[in-house]
Amino acid sequence: MDRKPHYQLFIDGAWTEGSEGQVMASQNPANGRDWATFACASRADVARAIKSARRALNDPAWRDMTQTQRGKLLYRLAELIEENAAEIGRIETTDSGKLLAETASQSAYVGDYYRYYAGLADKIEGAVLPIDKPDMHVFTRREPIGVVAAIVPWNAQMFLTATKLGPALAAGCSVVLKASEIAPAPMLEFARLIEQAGFPAGVVSVITGDAENCAIPLTRHPDIDRIAFTGGPETARHVVRNSAENFAVTTLELGGKSPILVFEDADLDGAANGLIAGNFGASGQSCVAGTRGLVHRSVLEVVAAKIKEKMEGVVIGDPLDVTTQIGPLCTAEQIRKIEATLAAAVSSGATIRFGGAPLERPGNYMAPTLVECADTNAETLKIEMFGPVMSLLPFDTEEEAIAIANSTPFGLGSGVFTENVARAHRVSARLKAGICWVNTYRAVSPMAPFGGFDQSGYGREAGIEAIHDYTRSKTTWISTSETPMANPFVMR
Repeated sequence: MDRKPHYQLFIDGAWTEGSEGQVMASQNPANGRDWATFACASRADVARAIKSARRALNDPAWRDMTQTQRGKLLYRLAELIEENAAEIGRIETTDSGKLLAETASQSAYVGDYYRYYAGLADKIEGAVLPIDKPDMHVFTRREPIGVVAAIVPWNAQMFLTATKLGPALAAGCSVVLKASEIAPAPMLEFARLIEQAGFPAGVVSVITGDAENCAIPLTRHPDIDRIAFTGGPETARHVVRNSAENFAVTTLELGGKSPILVFEDADLDGAANGLIAGNFGASGQSCVAGTRGLVHRSVLEVVAAKIKEKMEGVVIGDPLDVTTQIGPLCTAEQIRKIEATLAAAVSSGATIRFGGAPLERPGNYMAPTLVECADTNAETLKIEMFGPVMSLLPFDTEEEAIAIANSTPFGLGSGVFTENVARAHRVSARLKAGICWVNTYRAVSPMAPFGGFDQSGYGREAGIEAIHDYTRSKTTWISTSETPMANPFVMR
């Protein structure tokens, strides 16, 4: 019998088991069988990782490294990621069920994120201030914010790690990276590349474990200066409460119920492709999934027919097979949630146009599903399901479409399909979302910031401004007067 891989924690530059010996198994979503085991961090392990990060922050080996030298380490990390992208992709696919075609290409692409922040590392600048006081030289400088707790989910691990780790390391911070206890293997494999790149011990530690022993002590520890969290709103509320203990600067990138608006003048083939990409790409397991398809009533039947036609030949199967187009969901719990949500939607008047049930095969497979909703009360329009379920709802006017799009407490992604340039500008400006794609969907770039409004979180990741979020500004005043400072009790 083949021996299952076992992954250790990476703390202070060394590989280690958890101090309390806790080990969890990870299932392959394609067949439901355990395929690997991994060590879980205890509270003592979390404390040790944070202590090593604090020590590394003040160690001359990292503290006194020039910004250009930090950039070179990030360039090296980018090269290693690209060289190992296929293997990391294979591990992520086995662990999470995401398509190998996506995980391998995404792993390779995140190298560009590290390269982008490598280039910015020696461009973090302060300023000389035109101060209104004579004989004073006043300037600002940006210094590392400190020890960062970076918490990433399982569904886009390499990407969401790059948007945190890249700017944090470029700024000179040290990082404790907490991988999800669901499918953590690729993050622990990624830690080997951090080690190979040559970062000093303690600058980056990679741990995983449950909430009680790992996530809670990490986010409330007094030595954490910044928290960068991606996950769900309920967990985020706990993170915010925990940050009250240490006043850590916190950013949250949460979920959503992103709308895609299709107007009657849109290229309907392109719109159908956008809806498919937004809902069935990554099997719907994306925080920006465009799960609310708002389609002008006059073209709804045409759009629905095009979606059905395009999905009839889709290949569902083994995510390691490069011909597969839709793979399994990461957990069986997702399927149970989808089934309950679909049942509630149907009971309120929604119609399932195709799909609607798990597939009769081993693993966590859910049939791609199209739901036509009678009104905005359908449960599929309210709940983030994290699965291949698309909901379509008709609208009659531009104002109505915008009102429906903005009617949820979320505001992460959005899409607009129209050939009218004026309408594209007009509607995109009014959508309550941190991202708006026009005549495309799910495009990303290191240069483009992303994040949400309202219950989709706050703060932004990626882009040039993100690097400043990992620094603090210090103002220095220097008297240039030849006269000593006057007695402060003698008023003139």
